[in-house]
Amino acid sequence: MDKEEPLQKLLDYLAADMAMCNHVIMDKMKSSVDLVSQLAAHLIVAGGKRLRPLLTLASAHLCGYEQDSNDLQPRHVRLAACIEFLHTATLLHDDVIDESMLRRGTDSANAIFGNSASVLVGDFLFARAFQLMTEDGSLKVMRIVSQASATIAEGEILQMTMQNDLSTSVSRYFEVVYGKTAALFAASCRVGALAAECKSQDEEALDVYGTNLGMAFQLVDDALDYSADQEKLGKTVGDDFREGKITYPVLIAYEKADAEEKKFWERVIEKGEQNEEDLLHAFSLIRKHHAIEATLQEAMVFANKACDALAHFPESELRNLFQDIAKYTVNRHF
Repeated sequence: MDKEEPLQKLLDYLAADMAMCNHVIMDKMKSSVDLVSQLAAHLIVAGGKRLRPLLTLASAHLCGYEQDSNDLQPRHVRLAACIEFLHTATLLHDDVIDESMLRRGTDSANAIFGNSASVLVGDFLFARAFQLMTEDGSLKVMRIVSQASATIAEGEILQMTMQNDLSTSVSRYFEVVYGKTAALFAASCRVGALAAECKSQDEEALDVYGTNLGMAFQLVDDALDYSADQEKLGKTVGDDFREGKITYPVLIAYEKADAEEKKFWERVIEKGEQNEEDLLHAFSLIRKHHAIEATLQEAMVFANKACDALAHFPESELRNLFQDIAKYTVNRHF
């Protein structure tokens, strides 16, 4: 099976919903301020997997969402757009913080429009997300999404405090992964379940699925930064290394390192003293200690937990697609 096939199958399954979601996104990105519209257009063209809003839409259907065929902006579609705005806002802010020049294979927004514009348009998208939540009117949706927003910010701050610190524990690293990635995956699934007004057990099962899928997703992202083809990845390989970020592959390589290798990691990560050859040497040490394989094995543990959570639902084509997406997440190349 093509490793991209499960995602494409889910996109095909939800094609009508995603078309409506994209319409809502484009409509809500309109602004009387030209710079906002220009930067928004750049984000739309850049695209992306749109996995988080897909999860919202799919979760609603898995829980039996009944849609009015005459409604051009159904509830689950508007909530999916809300999730995408929130995600895109965090990406804009992350690229500024990380000084990233590439996003999804093209110049990042901050590379084209500057840091100030990216931060402010990110704020604009946060506001749009909360407008959509307010229009939805559910206090439970607002509580879930606002909590996810706070958790994302906490995750990014925690990552910043851990930067360059090789004494970081794996459990602390997982806290960061949950905060910066898994919390929004969980919220994406949960608000889809809420749109369907399903049983609390369904909602909880999808929360578990989303959390574990997000954990797997971020672990694979961290592995790709030390193993991917830059053109396929769509962002600069080795950014985590240059920024001194503590990720699972580094923790594994450092744990297994001999005395000389530990000195290398301490120089390049903790002291931030790097030269042109250091990234390639880091790659070789990552390979030597099979750190990528260990990271992917850990990602598969989380992916399997995500699949296990789906046992709560009766077998169906959509449930199978959810399971395939979890496996695809571990095997993806970008």
